[in-house]
Amino acid sequence: MITEDSIRRWRRDTPGCEGRIHLNNAGAALMPNPVLEAIRGHLALEAEIGGYEAEDAVADRVREAHALLGRLIGAGPEHIAIVENATVAVAQALSAFDLHPGDVLVTTRHDYTSNQLMYLSLARRLGVEVLRADDLPEGGVDPESVRRLVAHPRCQLVSLTWIPTNSGLVQAAEEVGEICEAAGVPYVVDACQAIGQIPVDVGRLRCDYLAATSRKFLRGPRGLGFLYVSGRAIARGDAPLYIDMLGAELVDHGHFVLAPDARRFENWEFPYALVLGLGEAARYALEAGIEETGARAVALAAEVREKAGALPGVQVVDPGARVCARLCAIATVEVTGKDANDLERRLRLAGVNVNVSLMG
Repeated sequence: MITEDSIRRWRRDTPGCEGRIHLNNAGAALMPNPVLEAIRGHLALEAEIGGYEAEDAVADRVREAHALLGRLIGAGPEHIAIVENATVAVAQALSAFDLHPGDVLVTTRHDYTSNQLMYLSLARRLGVEVLRADDLPEGGVDPESVRRLVAHPRCQLVSLTWIPTNSGLVQAAEEVGEICEAAGVPYVVDACQAIGQIPVDVGRLRCDYLAATSRKFLRGPRGLGFLYVSGRAIARGDAPLYIDMLGAELVDHGHFVLAPDARRFENWEFPYALVLGLGEAARYALEAGIEETGARAVALAAEVREKAGALPGVQVVDPGARVCARLCAIATVEVTGKDANDLERRLRLAGVNVNVSLMG
């Protein structure tokens, strides 16, 4: 149960709350003080003793960051790879599959733009066929359509964006995971907008990979994300196409040995200040309670839809907003006769942060 004292404490922890109304958590949230302190502290340490030396000094805290991220999604630290961002995480996962002309990738009509570009690149370069499942009448992917498509004899994987970038829609990620597991088809989930906003349990999702970001509802720093790699993916010998020397050991000029866990998807060069900040963001979210904070965020977004939708010329454009019960903390509106970019600029001048996003 969230109390007024909790809300006041969270606001005190967030310096950005003092001067702005921040309605852009789906883009980049305001970082709380523990995250800022971790980043600043490590940068100061690097300046004082050197980058490599500072890395050695915080090795335990880096391992703890992996463990905290694992706790956030119901996984052990050995299943967590820290990468540059959620898009890189998806790219690393996709590159682990040996795809050939005629192979099928199943996805949805609401996947993130960067992911869709990657699917099309696979189609152009490798001859992969991209099949998009139908939507339910109330919005979001129809699991039964996924079931029909994964029955294709050449289906190699399913990739789904759990929460699209520009609407309150929440797709049926767990239902799709159950279908993929039954069909024996690997499953990739982009949880970029889900992490920190709604409870995430990779066991319930039954996914092989889950990609996430630091900067959105998790309230960590920009320029970092992470990838969950399942035990079965590791057991299959999955690895990214371009392996870094952290992810494998070069035995000789003809052989290498993969790291035994998700580290095979990591790169040697890390922004360690951001890694520590990400770890503190995960700790902060765990202590606050995703179930409680997420419910409050969803309630606030519903209030935004109700009040904004009552204004003249303002239309709520979240798919299924009138009939879908599975809406999250992202609210999207159109304003008749107003240029979106100009409206964004005017709101920012007034101290209100919003973001313009193309629907699609």
